[in-house]
Amino acid sequence: MGPPNTETRSDLPARIAFCITELEPGGAERCLVELATRLDRRQFEPVVYCLGPRPAGNPSSLADKLESAQISVHCFDARGLAALPTLLSSLRRRMRQDAPHIVQTFLFHANVLGALAARRAGVKRVVTGIRVAEKRATWHLVLARWGDRWVDRHVCVSESVRDFSSARGRLPIDKLVVIPNGVDVERFAGAKPASPASLGRTGNRRMIACIGRLDEQKGVPWLLEAMPRVFAEVPGLELALVGEGPLRGRLESLAAQLGIADRVLFAGYRDNVPEILAATELVVLASRWEGMPNAVLEAMASGRPVVATDVAGVREALGPAADGQIVPPDDPREFARKVTAILGDNELAARLGQANQQRARQHFSLSAMVEAYERLYAALLSGAV
Repeated sequence: MGPPNTETRSDLPARIAFCITELEPGGAERCLVELATRLDRRQFEPVVYCLGPRPAGNPSSLADKLESAQISVHCFDARGLAALPTLLSSLRRRMRQDAPHIVQTFLFHANVLGALAARRAGVKRVVTGIRVAEKRATWHLVLARWGDRWVDRHVCVSESVRDFSSARGRLPIDKLVVIPNGVDVERFAGAKPASPASLGRTGNRRMIACIGRLDEQKGVPWLLEAMPRVFAEVPGLELALVGEGPLRGRLESLAAQLGIADRVLFAGYRDNVPEILAATELVVLASRWEGMPNAVLEAMASGRPVVATDVAGVREALGPAADGQIVPPDDPREFARKVTAILGDNELAARLGQANQQRARQHFSLSAMVEAYERLYAALLSGAV
């Protein structure tokens, strides 16, 4: 059986196969859903491949959202290294059957395996998505460089990620394209505050929030170590940790050891982030590495000030107001100083929040993100790049 015919046909939209490692709620996964569901269907026909199992037990799962938009979702249920040969075979077979014009991958495993399967299936155009300046596993960079032979373009979510991918990842600079993440500004700007009871809170304490997965990348242990200084300066303040992850037990123990357990709310995964942000005064990000953090973009869209570590993508997101809202990673003293300064100055907080929201509207809309991907796909299909 020969390779599929993936030449562009004028009577049909071009099929774009989105390939991602999993569809559990996360920044990359939500980006895929927003992109796939917002593509111009007169030009593009999306289909989604998920390497892992279909999300279970969540009535509002991302797979359901895709299917409600009439997008086919194929989950391959791969679990662990032993599943790789079967996964590659199944993915290649699915691609031959669907004959996509372009395969667009998201996240490391999908970038490597999706690109390999696409080339074996005869797909003519492959685009990967690089979403972080990877600091944890350098072998990821080696594999990405090895797989570059099958890739036409790598989409980087920020200029910082592009520069990192060129300098440290040694990927060809002419293959690196920057398309920042987008955010639904009006949804966040118009949200009504979540009630304290809905978050398991009591009383009327002031609240700041950290939104993200509870793992090493997000730096939450040192965030907790900084909070006693903040609580000492700002009476009646509470920190909400919105998200789940492998460090939850360790973080709960740490909060108890620091004597702040009664002022740290472990809210778990929530699907009403806009309402939670509307109820907060400030959003914090303690990450050790990022690419273009959605938590910062969402805080900006909500009109909230931010105190975030100076990692990849944060300065680009915050723009001219960045210096007043960033701190070095692992610097709890400077972090506490900046948080208390903003919480103690309503005028400053309002000014930063307004600047953030205006910048989100001007530079990080979902429509701008989708249009940039559409331009890239059209250029690839026409042979212009």
